[in-house]
Amino acid sequence: MKSKLLGLSFLTFAAFNALGGTSHPLELWYAQPAAKWLEALPIGNGSLGGMVFGGTTNEHIQFNEQTLWLGSESEMGSYQPFGDVFLDWTHPAATDYRRELVLADATHRVIYRASGIIFQREAFSSYPDQVMVVQFTANQSGAYSGAIRLTDMHGANIRAVGNKLIAVGRLPNGLDYESQVWVHNDGGALMVVSNNIVVTKADSVTLLLAAGTSFANDPLMNWRGKLPHERITQKLETASTKSFAQLYSTHTNDYENLFNRVRLDLGPANADLPTSERLAAYKAGKADPALEALLFQYGRYLLISSSRPGGLPANLQGIWNDDLMPKWHCGFTTDINVEMNYWLAETTALPECMQPFFLWVQNLAVVGKRTKEPELQTTRGWYNYCALNPMGASTHWGVNKPGSAWLMQPFWEHYAFTQDRDFLRSVAYPAMKDIVGFWEHHLVAQPDGKLITPDGWSPEHGPVEEKGKIVIKGGDRTAHPGVTYDQEIVWELFGNYIEASEALGVDAEYRAKISSMRDRLLGPQVGHWGQIQEWMEDVDDPQDQHRHLSHLFALYPGHQISPLTTPNLAAASRVTLNARSDRATGWSKAWKINLWARLQDGNRAHQLINELIKASMLENLFDSAPPFQMDGNFGYTSGVTEMLLQSQIQEGGDNLLELLPALPDNWPEGSVTGLRTRGGFSVDLTWRQGKLVFVRIFALNGHPCRVLYGNQTREVAIKKGDCYQWAAWQNNKW
Repeated sequence: MKSKLLGLSFLTFAAFNALGGTSHPLELWYAQPAAKWLEALPIGNGSLGGMVFGGTTNEHIQFNEQTLWLGSESEMGSYQPFGDVFLDWTHPAATDYRRELVLADATHRVIYRASGIIFQREAFSSYPDQVMVVQFTANQSGAYSGAIRLTDMHGANIRAVGNKLIAVGRLPNGLDYESQVWVHNDGGALMVVSNNIVVTKADSVTLLLAAGTSFANDPLMNWRGKLPHERITQKLETASTKSFAQLYSTHTNDYENLFNRVRLDLGPANADLPTSERLAAYKAGKADPALEALLFQYGRYLLISSSRPGGLPANLQGIWNDDLMPKWHCGFTTDINVEMNYWLAETTALPECMQPFFLWVQNLAVVGKRTKEPELQTTRGWYNYCALNPMGASTHWGVNKPGSAWLMQPFWEHYAFTQDRDFLRSVAYPAMKDIVGFWEHHLVAQPDGKLITPDGWSPEHGPVEEKGKIVIKGGDRTAHPGVTYDQEIVWELFGNYIEASEALGVDAEYRAKISSMRDRLLGPQVGHWGQIQEWMEDVDDPQDQHRHLSHLFALYPGHQISPLTTPNLAAASRVTLNARSDRATGWSKAWKINLWARLQDGNRAHQLINELIKASMLENLFDSAPPFQMDGNFGYTSGVTEMLLQSQIQEGGDNLLELLPALPDNWPEGSVTGLRTRGGFSVDLTWRQGKLVFVRIFALNGHPCRVLYGNQTREVAIKKGDCYQWAAWQNNKW
């Protein structure tokens, strides 16, 4: 490998930092190394993730590979940490230190001075080359001496061979795994000492890391494939023939193709202040809209880094985990969390990141239909427990019958946003029809003819019947008829199926039957204190501040409740949200941002943004529920998007685009480009003094749409590939 420096020359980059140049607005940066895991910064390529500590004499990279799972199709197990790479350099203590994660190119950098020498390192995880790349350089020759070692969390056999460190092991469930670190030195010497690689007086050092398992993402193969050795070795051999500059260029071209689709400006950034200090100032009450914009883009960065085609979906912690017994197994929870992970994908122009989710759900269908568990037996469709692993096994906590129906929503949404008819015909429609079939036969009629779900629940609490009285009981999973959560999800499923059937022009007779059943469903009800009832009985407690808002699914992410079409139900949703309060776990606050945005209350949505950042954001901007969960980051990004742009496909197929429906007073000036809408549009917006001043709408598919801003609408017809733009608000009119 030829180590080539990038972009600016090293000395220019170093001088730039030494002179205190302005930082990049889309970066997290710190004036000291991470002291603990939740201060380290994440890199990832969808499957291979690293938490980089940024030490000077003792760099530490803890890494994960998303298929390293204990468990099986019948046992839950848990997501496992893979190992660690340690680099112990001999140079003295550092000064003028800086570490940063630049979201614009998905690269982690460290720069510091020691004994008059300027040291720099860069690290990224490449999706095209499927390796993690770390390069150490300096502005003087012979600056690097030290030892490189690889450790393993599961007792693997570790050995050093030539310029490689190799760890080979097997988990108790029979899953084989392997990691390899390839080391290259420019100048100086390299040797093996006690299964470590020792470098002496090198000008620069480059590491390539690859890891994998024998996991096969296919239930028909019983989840097992070939040993990973040959695959990992080939990845490293191929990557090692490329220069660092070539690896970096391939990485950034791939990543930027996704990330650069959306830009958000909420005001100038105080980027010269370390992120930890910016966060502390925010928590102390100092406004920082640019930090809120940074956090929006961080959510997109994290999804790109943890969910790419060919892999598994992002779990509760994305792909990053250092715990042998992680909370909630680092699994996939279907009563909100895994769905929330993907709310941002379509709206922020990352549809490719949905592919792992779709494949996982398709695999669940196979597992669900061949299960022998009595609780999951059904002759139509399939369903599962609440929390799952990649292979469909569960904790056996909470049979979640509407869970599979909720998992169908992103299938329809992918078509609604992309208008990909091949996907609708071959993937989404068959999957949706399968689950529709279950509910067609599972619903029961009340004496008044209304259809209800006979045995549902409201995640994750009550009610139960005690001594003849209905009472709320936290954590209860007793089956109960007509629960609002179930009813709303089935309504959404039926509606999406009807739209899909009409779009494809198929199954007209069956569509009519499901349409009639949807009309008969018991819908959201308003209770005696003005709330959306959580259950069929009017037993809600106005003092209940439970974290889940399951009975508001119809407001978001569903579409049954809207201020535009159901103002009374929207008002009742507001009553419910006020009663639940702004206090909650991190992910619940993120959900509330989306809910208040759908209610077109930007100031209240921003209040939740404020609460989320103050109470739940850790120093590295990971969301803490507590504990750390990635869904809060993803849900936050979705919420900001909903504040700026909303869309819906109305009855008859009309596309409605709502511009700045929930713009808060805290964002008086700003712009956003590249947000996506249902119907296949890309939208750019600019606003000044809280008023919309410019709109550009690109037609990705060529459908007409209605554009709503305030109380004014405009009918727009744009040919595919064309755009329509105008100064949208002058003299209080279009």
